[in-house]
Amino acid sequence: MRDLLALTAELVDIASPSGGEDALADHVERVLRQVPWLQVERLGDNVVARTDLARSQRLILAGHLDTVPAQGNESARLEGDTLWGLGAADMKAGLAVFLDLATTVADPAVDVTYVFYTCEEVEQDRSGLGRLFAERPALLVGDAAILGEPTDGAVEAGCQGSLRLAITLMGRRAHTARPWMGVNAIHRLGRLLAVIDEWEGRRPVLDGCEFREAIQAVGVEAGVAGNVVPDRATVTLNHRFAPDRSAEVALAHLRELLGDIVGPEDEVTVLDQVDGAPPGLDHPLLAALVNGGDGDADGLEVRSKLGWTDVARFAAHGIPACNFGPGDPTLAHAPDERVGRAALVAVHGALRSLLELGAP
Repeated sequence: MRDLLALTAELVDIASPSGGEDALADHVERVLRQVPWLQVERLGDNVVARTDLARSQRLILAGHLDTVPAQGNESARLEGDTLWGLGAADMKAGLAVFLDLATTVADPAVDVTYVFYTCEEVEQDRSGLGRLFAERPALLVGDAAILGEPTDGAVEAGCQGSLRLAITLMGRRAHTARPWMGVNAIHRLGRLLAVIDEWEGRRPVLDGCEFREAIQAVGVEAGVAGNVVPDRATVTLNHRFAPDRSAEVALAHLRELLGDIVGPEDEVTVLDQVDGAPPGLDHPLLAALVNGGDGDADGLEVRSKLGWTDVARFAAHGIPACNFGPGDPTLAHAPDERVGRAALVAVHGALRSLLELGAP
């Protein structure tokens, strides 16, 4: 095993903002093509490496190459056993673990597919993983998948769905000296926001994992001039819903919640929607990850994923998946993003054990 912290630092120093992952993809491809037991293919800047050992099961280890824009943290900085820098946690630490496993585990108990893909941090229609599923689905055939998202070494099962919509409430313009002659759309919006603020989301428990639902106003546009009663006010809402509901059901629930606040004259526009994913930890390979491969009841911590990740994309293709990687997820996208050596070693050890032992 290489020094995983140094390997992560090497990856951090290769800039890979969304849409600009070519240099990192080149590096990953170059490393993987030197490994005799891997078959390597590339589609755009997406790199896939696969073993072909005729094992009875195939595990997918997948991670995104891209990062959010830099915030003065584009260069790796090592301080003792801590690495600071853009993508250190999200998710170049996970990529470093995958690269080391790919280049050192020559005879795994399961066939393994390593997927390094682009544009996870941006719009869904730019996703490199989505492109692979659309154009080269045979490369992503597998029995279970693990995403190297930062989870602090816990297993984060499934993920929430997400619904984003814009609601425009109509009014009627008038002079602010004579407001009774108009209808103030911003004032109408106040009632809607009060309902959202007072709503208590569901907290369903699925396979032992609690998912907490939320609705948040994330943008408001309104106003004509300083002396005009506004005739339009638009609020953008983001609804995170548990994976026991589809996006369509979640939208219907939201419409019911708002009731007659949104009238027939108003506009509701769905901006984007994605379904979540159920936990899926009953799959033998994912159960073996949780239990350390030996049925140990005191295995890894398990919790729900409060957010959306590409486990949903795998689940939509019939592949149960979970999130498992080094790094604190609360530091993702933060200017002080960092990862520690112990977290890298722990995740690497759990995954290496899974590859070498498979499912009992």
